[in-house]
Amino acid sequence: MSEKKFLSGDEAFAEGVRLARPQVISAYPITPQTVVVERLSEMVERGDLDAEYLHVESEHSALSAAIGAAAAGARAFTATSSQGLLYMAECLTYAAGGRFPIVMMNANRSTCLPWNIYGDQRDSLSLLDHGWIQVYAESAQEALDLALMAFRLGEDDRVRTPVMVCLDGFALTHTYETVSVPSPEEADAFLPPYETSNRFDFEHPVNIGYTAGPAYSRYYKQREHLDMLAAARVVDEVEAEFARTIGRSYPGVVDAWHCDDADEIVVTLGSIAGEVRDVAARLRAEGRKVGVLRIRYLRPLPGPEIVAAVGGARAVAVLEKDVSFGAEGTVFTNVNSALHRAGCAVPTRNFIGGLGGDDITEDQVLQIFDALHEVAAGDAAQVPDVTFLNISDQGGDR
Repeated sequence: MSEKKFLSGDEAFAEGVRLARPQVISAYPITPQTVVVERLSEMVERGDLDAEYLHVESEHSALSAAIGAAAAGARAFTATSSQGLLYMAECLTYAAGGRFPIVMMNANRSTCLPWNIYGDQRDSLSLLDHGWIQVYAESAQEALDLALMAFRLGEDDRVRTPVMVCLDGFALTHTYETVSVPSPEEADAFLPPYETSNRFDFEHPVNIGYTAGPAYSRYYKQREHLDMLAAARVVDEVEAEFARTIGRSYPGVVDAWHCDDADEIVVTLGSIAGEVRDVAARLRAEGRKVGVLRIRYLRPLPGPEIVAAVGGARAVAVLEKDVSFGAEGTVFTNVNSALHRAGCAVPTRNFIGGLGGDDITEDQVLQIFDALHEVAAGDAAQVPDVTFLNISDQGGDR
């Protein structure tokens, strides 16, 4: 039977990792991820989790150790945040290219300079192209469940890809809620022991970590791409099995709220989606046709699902905690790409907020919906393509 516990997002994720029974945990603490590896170390020390716990000297070493463990055929887990994730960047492509289904929790946090420990999503979004599945949790309960589902997804023979589960720093990692923790028996029924042929084997030697020249490298990269695309279908299967085994359901790669008849839709990801839905619910009560689309999996890009959810709207906003300097928000770029490829001409606007942990208020969300209303009414020129929240001069003083 499941058990109710009052946990932070970090603690909930650690519970999910415990239930996944990783054989190797490589840990290097960094705020606001530290609580995850602290709790896991306590579980190993108490004997609640039978795993090799490696306290390494850096984030680069943490992912390197996880790669080595996966190459030996072990289920491996690590966690990081911000500059730690950037320090791992070299190793991210090794894990993805080697097809090692490592699961990593990333506590989303601003990147420096200026130095800042608070949460935005610049760290993970800057590394979208490194070959990892990326999924963004909204709640502590979803974080716990994703810890289990990430291993099941990444280890599927049709996917064989590492998974990065992202939790908003402090807003989710350090806030508490009541969560339902599955029993070990339920977790074991959902996630079987890890088995793979992609491992060192002295009896049946294989080549791992090889070199490929121009004549062959392209085939590996195309297969990596195709298997990432296949992960979108596998997500639905994994979540269906999770619902049958554990009893909780999830909506797939995106979570659409009242998008079917909405004229104006805000697209976002992570924990801010709850606040956006609260504002949208009040507007709905006033008779306005508004909707919210939360992107859960940004890699693989859920293009068809985005188009299906927002393609009938009169105006769409993307609210994100990120900017690709000199261009626009990274999520905005991806949403526009999905719409363009589908031939969908719905007008879009980008709203960037929460940088360095700055609050995104309900009034600001309301202003976003009001701006969308202007765009939908034909006053598109009154709303800039990209707007930074909480900054009066959008041109920027220098």
